[in-house]
Amino acid sequence: MRDVFGNPFRPITFLPEWRTSTLLALAQQMYDSRDFSTMPILADALGDTGCEDEEILAHCRGPGPHVRGCWVVDAISGKA
Repeated sequence: MRDVFGNPFRPITFLPEWRTSTLLALAQQMYDSRDFSTMPILADALGDTGCEDEEILAHCRGPGPHVRGCWVVDAISGKA
C-alpha cells in the first residue's frame, strides 16, 4: 500500500526542478516495463538534482516491493 500511496500522514512536496529528462526517462521506462529494479538509480539521479528528502530517497533505495503506481515514479512523471 505504501508504494502506491506513500505515507498519508507525511505528504511530500515534489519540486518541479527534480523532473529532469533523465528522471522522466527512468520513470517512464519503469512504468512501461513494470521493472522497478532501477529504483536505486532513480534515487541517485534524484540526489543529483538536489533532492534531499530522506523519505523519497529511502523509498527508492528500499527493498520494495515496488509496483506500477509507485508514488515516487508517479510524482516524477506527473501522474500523481
